[in-house]
Amino acid sequence: VQLQASGGGLVQPGGSLRLSCVAYGFTFSSYHMSWFRQAPGKAREFVSVIKWNGNSTYYADSVKGRFTISRDNAKNTAYLQMNSLEPEDTALYHCAADPREWAIVSGRSDYWGRGTQVTVSS
Repeated sequence: VQLQASGGGLVQPGGSLRLSCVAYGFTFSSYHMSWFRQAPGKAREFVSVIKWNGNSTYYADSVKGRFTISRDNAKNTAYLQMNSLEPEDTALYHCAADPREWAIVSGRSDYWGRGTQVTVSS
């Protein structure tokens, strides 16, 4: 079982990035997917979640209206489109997978990716 996140990088304030999370080794279409982030010296923070069928999404207030989560079950991939990026968005972004709703939003997922670094700076 593996989750491989990619798409991070250095971007100026106001810029955009699209993160991808490719899943291997489990039935992706049966799992809810989420994104969390962790900035240096801070606790891990929930960013967004999408249900297994893509019909329901939820966002942290800090990213609502700027970030969009989506998934393509045919490609075993979840995405996080990040627009209007701010320096406060700088963090290591992790994707997670779990079939349990309580686990996917609480950070207690069974499966985690290693993360991709997002740095927002001028």
